[in-house]
Amino acid sequence: MTGPGALLVVGDVVTDVVAIHPEPLAPATDTAARIRTLPGGAGANAACWAARTGTVEVRLLARVGAESARWHERALVDAGVRPRLVVDAQEPTGTVVALVGKDAERTFLTDSGASLRLCPADWNPSLLDGASHLHLSGYLFFADSSRELAVIALRAARPRGVQVSVDPASAGFLAGLGPQRFLDAVAGVDVLLPNEDEARLLAGLPELTGVARAAAELSLRVPLVVVTRGAAGALIAERGRVTAEVRAEPVEAVDSTGAGDAFTGGFLAARLEGADPAEAARAGCRAAALAVTRPGGRP
Repeated sequence: MTGPGALLVVGDVVTDVVAIHPEPLAPATDTAARIRTLPGGAGANAACWAARTGTVEVRLLARVGAESARWHERALVDAGVRPRLVVDAQEPTGTVVALVGKDAERTFLTDSGASLRLCPADWNPSLLDGASHLHLSGYLFFADSSRELAVIALRAARPRGVQVSVDPASAGFLAGLGPQRFLDAVAGVDVLLPNEDEARLLAGLPELTGVARAAAELSLRVPLVVVTRGAAGALIAERGRVTAEVRAEPVEAVDSTGAGDAFTGGFLAARLEGADPAEAARAGCRAAALAVTRPGGRP
C-alpha cells in the first residue's frame, strides 16, 4: 500500500527582518526593538510547516538571489523540504521588514526582489511526478512572469488529477491587481485559503460584511474555501454554504508573522494524510498557534 503523494509548493523565499517593538514607533527618533534576520516567504513557510506537521514529501520551487541562496537552501533542507531554488543573476533575494507591535500584529514593508521573477522557463513538468497536491502562493499572481508560471503549473496539474490550492497572500496586493483578475487567474483551483479581509475583497463585499457570507459566495467559485480568522480560528465553506467553524488554539502571541502560512502548511499536510476539511483546519490552527509564540514565520 502506497502513502499519499508529495506536496509541491510553488512560491516565494524571502529574508525576513523581524522587529518586535513593545512600545509604539517614535517618529524621527529611536524606538527600542528586538530585531532578528530569519528565512521566510509565504510559500517557503507553508512548505516548512507542512514538512514539520505531516509525513508527506514536500517540495518547493522558488527564486532567490545569489547572495543568500546557499543560506536559504540549507534552512529549507534542515526543515525537511526538498528545495529547487532558481538563482537569479540580477536581483537579490526578496526582503520583508516586519514591524511587530505589542499586540503581536505586524505591518510589512516588502521588496519582492527575485521572488516574483519566477518565470515559465523555471517550470519543469517533472516537478509534479509523484505529487498529489500543488500549492501556489498568492504572491505569484502579483507580477506578470510569476503569474504566467503559476497558470502553467495549474494547467499542468489538472490533467494529472493533482489537487491545487491557492493562498491569496495579501489584501493590499489583491486590491492593486484587482479581485476579478485574480479570480480569473486561479479559475479551476480546488482549495482557496484567504484570510477575512481577502475573502471579503474577493467576494466583492463591504468591509463590515460578515465573513461567513463572503466564504459562502466564494465557495460557489471554488469547491473548498477555508477562511483563516486569526484568534477566531477558521471557517469552512463548500457549495455555497458554511459547513464548519473551527476554534483557534489559545496561546500568548509574540509575533503573528507567518501564522497564516503555518495554518496552510498544517492544513495541507493533514488533508494529504486523509483528514476531512474540519480536521485539517484544526491541524492548521494547531500549527498557527505554535507559530505565533515565536518570532518569524518558520517552525
